[in-house]
Amino acid sequence: TQPAAPKVPARDDRAAEQLGWQLGVQAWTFRDRTAFEAIDTAAALGLRYIELYPGQRLSPAHGDAKVGPEMAAEHRTALQQKLAAARVRAMAFGVVGFANDEAKSRPMFAFAKELGIGTITCEPDPDAWDVVEKLAVEFGIQIACHDHPKPSRYWNPETVLAAVKNRNALLGACADTGHWPRSGVDTVAALRTLAGRIKSLHFKDIAPADPTGEDQPWGTGQGKATQMLTELQRQGFQGLVSIEYETGRGKPLENNVRRCIEFFDGQCRALVAAKGDAGK
Repeated sequence: TQPAAPKVPARDDRAAEQLGWQLGVQAWTFRDRTAFEAIDTAAALGLRYIELYPGQRLSPAHGDAKVGPEMAAEHRTALQQKLAAARVRAMAFGVVGFANDEAKSRPMFAFAKELGIGTITCEPDPDAWDVVEKLAVEFGIQIACHDHPKPSRYWNPETVLAAVKNRNALLGACADTGHWPRSGVDTVAALRTLAGRIKSLHFKDIAPADPTGEDQPWGTGQGKATQMLTELQRQGFQGLVSIEYETGRGKPLENNVRRCIEFFDGQCRALVAAKGDAGK
């Protein structure tokens, strides 16, 4: 018998869905708890989507079991049942690495396929792209190349674009809008560079745009949150926008995530209204 789904607060996400945007949360935001608890928290905040990450403990009741392709069959089933009970959909998984080894890469794709996950967020080795592309096409799963800050391999959006631009349309970018300014990259310019290849986002709005910049509630930092959303609408982007907070824990963290949700929903309503007015 599955537990009753958490009571979800009233949240009007119709404008976001009209734009083709699914607002979710990277489970790393709630790394102070287990995956089951992160799923419950997402549902309690009115979010219907989540991006899972490798290595998070599954639940208090499952011992040392952790989320990832190494999970036992019964633990995969338990995770699927938990998502269904909470009415939260796992849309993406990452961040993971890929080496130029098809046999070692294949289990990650099989795991995502089994859970109905449509996007793998990753930072492949430079010589692994042929393997990644082959498996993405075989499994019908999107690949979103993520950008950690300097000195990581993909901090520069030009590097990400060069890796994917001549490959299958399933391959693109996971735009981490907090890591860019930490590397001295303008967020809106980076989104423009990757136009047409953005598969998902780890959306952040950070304090002073330097390597020590910390996450702020959206609309209160220096990451140009409003301009980024406007640019995504201009591009016709459709897909997952994951809230990812890398600081805080407990209730204060949840309150910051709630503020991000409220900002996002308000901006979506404004964008939809502006589009309607422009068509009159």
